[in-house]
Amino acid sequence: MSLTVTSPAPAAAAAQPRTYEVRTFGCQMNVHDSERISGLLEGAGYVPSDGGQPDLVVFNTCAVRENADNKLYGNLGLLAPVKKERPGMQIAVGGCLAQKDRETILRKAPWVDAVFGTHNIGSLPALLERARHNAKAELEILESLDVFPSTLPTKRDSVYSGWVSISVGCNNTCTFCIVPSLRGKERDRRPGEILAEISALVNDGAIEVTLLGQNVNSYGVEFGDRGAFAKLLRACGEIEGLERVRFTSPHPAAFTDDVIEAMAETPNVMPQLHMPLQSGSDKVLKDMRRSYRSKKFLGILDRVRERMPHAAISTDIIVGFPGETEEDFAATLDVVEQARFATAFTFQYSKRPGTPAAELADQLPKAVVQERFERLTALQDRIAAEENAKQVGTTVELMVTAASGRKSGETGRLSGRARDQRLVHFSVPEGAPVPRPGDLVTVPVTAAAAFHLISDPATAADYSLRRSRAGDAWDRSQAESCGVPAGPAGTRTGVSLGMPALPPRS
Repeated sequence: MSLTVTSPAPAAAAAQPRTYEVRTFGCQMNVHDSERISGLLEGAGYVPSDGGQPDLVVFNTCAVRENADNKLYGNLGLLAPVKKERPGMQIAVGGCLAQKDRETILRKAPWVDAVFGTHNIGSLPALLERARHNAKAELEILESLDVFPSTLPTKRDSVYSGWVSISVGCNNTCTFCIVPSLRGKERDRRPGEILAEISALVNDGAIEVTLLGQNVNSYGVEFGDRGAFAKLLRACGEIEGLERVRFTSPHPAAFTDDVIEAMAETPNVMPQLHMPLQSGSDKVLKDMRRSYRSKKFLGILDRVRERMPHAAISTDIIVGFPGETEEDFAATLDVVEQARFATAFTFQYSKRPGTPAAELADQLPKAVVQERFERLTALQDRIAAEENAKQVGTTVELMVTAASGRKSGETGRLSGRARDQRLVHFSVPEGAPVPRPGDLVTVPVTAAAAFHLISDPATAADYSLRRSRAGDAWDRSQAESCGVPAGPAGTRTGVSLGMPALPPRS
């Protein structure tokens, strides 16, 4: 569908390069899409904003989380007076909420210049140019993918690691999820294209990649090879210079033993797995249309740990799904206790318009959902702290990240990710060399908390640094951007791979 609606006319574009800022809400797919958006804009002559008010603000939106629309319209409202004072400024809205709300965005925020969907990211520069030329807003929403996003230019947020999409869309019909209707049926890339993109990233200095898909272990169904994902993992193991491979997210119903074997037998595939549970109640799983049951889920975890005893497993859990009884919730607590997740991303169920679950009769009171949520998070926090405590005394290899902890200014610690994706804040012993983001350090774990580990090596002998091609790439990127190369002084914040950071909890 392609529609054009009227909005106030912006002034002509300035002669100097226009600056831009992309604001991203949502999942890893949205973060990766924002890298494409940045690449497209820079290819069209835009330059990143230096911290001042940009000439273009792009919102890449999510429709999955509660209050996603309120968050967008609140941000748009704040920009309305700014745009009024800045002739020529433009605002664009894309992503899942744009795909869903379409004309509603321009009705509620007529000062927006361009609206584009999940299937036509590549149209953004042309839509912005048309909006300027025609002095009216442009809305273009396609019902199916026009160009696979990975063929578009990309401005990577991190030089030492990268996202690589292996598929887009989803063939599942979970009753709480709106993603299939917004991103469409699953479309798979050919293995050669994926491996070529990974090789290009490695040639540019990256040593870590995360394979992305709404359901990565169904990869290959479109071209008739149900074993394609395990083969892809093994093929990643043949890429020289690629040290860490991760993936997200699989679906328990389609997760097969050949993937477990590929993970265990491919040295650069990390001992980390994100396996969404959603609920431990078989009744609720059936109501969610999740085609597995708790026994199967726990069996997968057992087989993963049999082959990779030190694997860290994370999950997603929804509390308060319509019709969830206290007995159902108790079943979730029981599965969580048995599963011993390193991390759990817990969510309170909220109605998402357009999903079957939103029409179910037994919607639970907010107070009930909140009380259960607090019990679940307390349980998981205890388990996470216990599991992290087991790491004290072990030695871990960390890939140093650009972002440090909130207390890094006080503690002087840097941050890195272990092979199992655990976050570790570490100090550099006096006289020892300081790593760059992308370098690898080996350190002892000296303390633990629920959401991170700490390493304070007693002496330089307890600390070792391996400078990497990724660290060299970081130095080059800082030089090119007039930044400060090397070490903790760098201020650019990269996108961490694997799972997003847990929000702070009171």
